[in-house]
Amino acid sequence: MSKVLVVSDSHGLTKELEILRERHLNEVDLMIHCGDSQLMPDDQSMSGYLTVMGNCDFGGGYPLDTTTEVAGRKFFITHGHRYSVKTSLMNLKYIAQEVNADIVCFGHSHVLGAEVIGETFFVNPGSIRLPRERLEKTYVILDLFVDKIKMSVFELNGREILELSREFILPQK
Repeated sequence: MSKVLVVSDSHGLTKELEILRERHLNEVDLMIHCGDSQLMPDDQSMSGYLTVMGNCDFGGGYPLDTTTEVAGRKFFITHGHRYSVKTSLMNLKYIAQEVNADIVCFGHSHVLGAEVIGETFFVNPGSIRLPRERLEKTYVILDLFVDKIKMSVFELNGREILELSREFILPQK
């Protein structure tokens, strides 16, 4: 089993990203930041995070989108603003199909959410700075199994929000 931490929309926070890294460094295989860090890539707070550029990230240095593989699952990582994720996941679904992604991580809306569409798992970890549609400042940890993903939702302070944590069955490709 592999674990992946996903965070997004930290909008200038530094100490908090360092705390998340230290808290989970020895238990996760990958840490993803879905953009709008508003920090430069060489900022110490961003060390260890696979990061993409959000609409509030200026100065370059981050890719607009990226892919990676963990435990045989292909990840597509984007901020989401280029795919109109506040309106629909349809554009994101099409690009996920094009790149053959199993898991799509995105942010932009600051709204925590996850769902399986077709054969692809989509996850938005919410925001650790300015959450929308809920009070908690959230990030997620994904436990990757052969046939499912267990999503654990955490508040910035490290408390797991058990009622939001759940498992998603993935179809076999």
